[in-house]
Amino acid sequence: MDNSFRKIDIDIYDEDALRDDEIYETDPRDPAEVLEDAKQRQGAVRSLLAKNDIPGALTVVLENAPYGANVEEAKMITLQSLLTILNTTKSTEITGVVKSLSPDTQDTLMKYIYKGMAMPGWGDISGSVLLGWHEKLTEVAGVGCIVRTMTDRRIV
Repeated sequence: MDNSFRKIDIDIYDEDALRDDEIYETDPRDPAEVLEDAKQRQGAVRSLLAKNDIPGALTVVLENAPYGANVEEAKMITLQSLLTILNTTKSTEITGVVKSLSPDTQDTLMKYIYKGMAMPGWGDISGSVLLGWHEKLTEVAGVGCIVRTMTDRRIV
């Protein structure tokens, strides 16, 4: 059976089809600059974790998160830093940490939790850690956090 018709991108013929660059503003930084920023944040997160400053480490990694095309390596470095933070946090401290974050930062955290769940085998983190963070984040931020995460086109 010939399935070649499924490979045709019909959106190129539709004048009303929206492209990603028309839906949201792309990251104005150069990809090399974004990568360097992600590496610097990774170092800052390590030093904050050494001081046991979980809210500070989360704020550093979640503020100005990389998004858009051509920054995949920066996205992975940021995700690895975040997963390290999530893994080292005690389950009794999660609610307090989540409450200390701003609403925008909470939404970005939810994006990264879903990205971690989308990884094959959930990467270097156990499923109970991600689900525990998801539960506590939903309790604090509400279901609106999930809706905003699912509808935002800026993928981290």
